[in-house]
Amino acid sequence: MTVPTGGAPHGERLRFQDFMFERLASGRCRARVVLSWADGRQFVGESEGVISQAGELRCSANAVVRALERVSQPRVGFEVLGVKAVRAFDATVVIVSLSARTETSASRLVGSYLTEADPPRGAALAVLNATNRLLGNYYFAR
Repeated sequence: MTVPTGGAPHGERLRFQDFMFERLASGRCRARVVLSWADGRQFVGESEGVISQAGELRCSANAVVRALERVSQPRVGFEVLGVKAVRAFDATVVIVSLSARTETSASRLVGSYLTEADPPRGAALAVLNATNRLLGNYYFAR
């Protein structure tokens, strides 16, 4: 299902196409995300974690990181440094901190997403918000 070759179609950013999150009877959780370019290419990422507020957010964030690495492989590698849901301004904001590495440099990215009903999905979208500009700039500058 993933096509790990080529860059972004000109002028486009990755789209958040599908997200699935489930809590398993074993006390673990599983997240699956599908990202896509406008030309139809899809990139799937999956992750498992433990059921807890922090574990569920990290599991969702890691699923997006895995999909992003399929998009950019082997040019850019990502790592989730932290993810947290905070209550601010009468809403829940999910904030993620990521490391992005290339052969020649490393940088730190921060993304956020305002959510009320679905913090795991919010964590996934926060990762995409943190990385979309970097990936778009990386592909279009080359």
